[in-house]
Amino acid sequence: MGRIRVISYEDRIFQDRREAGRFLSEALKKFQGRDALVLGIPRGGLVVAAEIARAIGADMDAALTRKIGAPLQPELAIGALSESGQIYLNSALAAQVGADEEYIEQEKARQAGVIKERAQQYRKVRPKASVTDRLVIVTDDGAATGATMLATLWSLRQEKPQRLIAALPVVSGDAVEILAGAADELVVLQVPMYLAGISQFYGDFSQTSDDEVVGILKEFAARRGRKL
Repeated sequence: MGRIRVISYEDRIFQDRREAGRFLSEALKKFQGRDALVLGIPRGGLVVAAEIARAIGADMDAALTRKIGAPLQPELAIGALSESGQIYLNSALAAQVGADEEYIEQEKARQAGVIKERAQQYRKVRPKASVTDRLVIVTDDGAATGATMLATLWSLRQEKPQRLIAALPVVSGDAVEILAGAADELVVLQVPMYLAGISQFYGDFSQTSDDEVVGILKEFAARRGRKL
């Protein structure tokens, strides 16, 4: 299990994802100047990732992972699918909510389609960054079940990063040990006693648009180009 570092921002309400990213960047200052790669899970995670990358002078890209939602409860993650096809499934939760094999295969195919569409859109702007032998920081706007982040970490581990860090503004108690087991280090701003949904820890949790994501990727593609 990787190291767990919880920062003392108990039950803090972030103004928005940008503020959450700025707070996280303070906890990640030790990685400044180490040619780190920050990966954000779209869409909201890209906003958090951009703030971290700007603050610590890191490269940035998207980690295209999609949540597999429960039947009739799409916001409840029972699993997740990564860009490389890596799937994580909470079998006990899937059975509890009535997600049978047919439903899971249909949902997997649907999410794979979304990943393909986003890859076509985003990779034209910012070609996929190499992870091999790099210090990689993966972030999102929060983790309730941890399914999406876990699938992302598993997938990235196959690409042999030098070190794999998971950094999140808010994580449920149930997800902390799960994620720490998949990362070399887990950095979390808060682990609340009660987490009904990630949105409860944000003043503004409005949906991040594809245009905003593309703008962020263009910014970092240009920065990377200036360094080459």
